Amino acid sequence: MHELSIAYNLVEIAVETAEQNHLQKVDVLHVKIGVLSGVVKEALEFSFDIAAQGTPIEGAKLVVHEVPLKIFCPNCQKMHVLKKPIPLVCPECRQRTGEIVEGKEIELYSLEGGDVLEPSD
Repeated sequence: MHELSIAYNLVEIAVETAEQNHLQKVDVLHVKIGVLSGVVKEALEFSFDIAAQGTPIEGAKLVVHEVPLKIFCPNCQKMHVLKKPIPLVCPECRQRTGEIVEGKEIELYSLEGGDVLEPSD
C-alpha cells in the first residue's frame, strides 16, 4: 500500500507549509490525484488519518480532487479529456498518443487553516 507513504509525505509537506505561513492549525488539505497516478482515493483517505496522528495536521480533513486524463493529439493538434484512461487514443481521429497533459499528478495544492501566528524574530 504505497498510499501510506504518500500520506506521510503529504503530512510532512503540510506541516512545513503551515509553519512557513505561520498557521497554528490546519483544517483542510486539498489534493489533486490524477486517474493515472496509481493512487486509490479511499486508501489515501484512510492512510492520511494514520499519517497525521500526533502531528499538527491531526484532525484535518483531506479533500481529494480527482483529475481526469487529458491528452494532446499531435494529429488533430487538440487536447482531449478521455472518459477512460485506456486506450490512449484520440476520440476524434482514433490515433494513438502518449502525450499526457494531465492525469498523472499527485499534488497538495491548498491548505485551509486558522490561528495565524505572528513570526517571532
